[in-house]
Amino acid sequence: MKLMPLPTNQIYAYHLSGKFKALSSEWKHEKFPLSDYELIVMTEGELYLRYNGNNYTVKKGEYLLLPPSDTGFREGFKEAYCSFYWMHFNSKRDNITPLEINYNSKESEKIDKEKNYLIPQSAAIPKLERLVVMMKQLQDMAKNNYPIISLNSMTTSIMLELYGEISVGSPVYNDPASKKQIYLDIIDYIQTNISRNIKISEIADAFGYNPKYLSHLFVEIRDIPLKQFILSQKIDAANFMLADNDKSITQIAMDLGFSDVHNFARMYKKSTGLTPSEYRNAFSKRLLFHV
Repeated sequence: MKLMPLPTNQIYAYHLSGKFKALSSEWKHEKFPLSDYELIVMTEGELYLRYNGNNYTVKKGEYLLLPPSDTGFREGFKEAYCSFYWMHFNSKRDNITPLEINYNSKESEKIDKEKNYLIPQSAAIPKLERLVVMMKQLQDMAKNNYPIISLNSMTTSIMLELYGEISVGSPVYNDPASKKQIYLDIIDYIQTNISRNIKISEIADAFGYNPKYLSHLFVEIRDIPLKQFILSQKIDAANFMLADNDKSITQIAMDLGFSDVHNFARMYKKSTGLTPSEYRNAFSKRLLFHV
């Protein structure tokens, strides 16, 4: 695993951001230089990208973070349909060669952990919907000519959100292996069945545990009961759908397993303070790039 060190004591400088959607499965990334950091968040398909002599295959639900280079070019090495959000930014201190830092290597041990955090160059995103909404919000801010300090702060928030998810979203620290596995298996179960009305009793039956034990487990690990966690996953998915596609609110409610659109709207407003329409209208402007 390749790790990239990023400074903890500064606000990153926003440059550009957008959403790209290939017009066909015959698309391949053109050859472009890269003078700043680029974060790519995949939402559909697969991206085949070559950079600094390395080939990267990035799939739906994964991210890729590329460092600036004076001599390197990024270009596609295989055709494929894909869609992704992207963001370019800079830090004030880019004097480390991120691609040469390996996980558990002597190089990573030399990094000052108080001044830098280490993030995998590419990995699955534990909460894709949450990150996509933030990327969409950044685009909306840029489209509406927010001051640069706002764009810089949002850029920094996105990177720290990603780091936070990677740090605590995938592994469950300080918990026995058995609890960790149950926890991760249940998360997979919820995400796989997000389109249905999932009940705690159903999950308990599927995994052979008492419902109260599973709910207590989630309180212990995530500080939230299992029922509320299921709802939070549905709200995150709803945020993604409201911001990223043009489906009707009624269809989104059906896709997420709510009994009717009124129940969905009521639960959504209770959780977020906004109606689904208010949330969608807040992110109504989107930058879409086809070239």
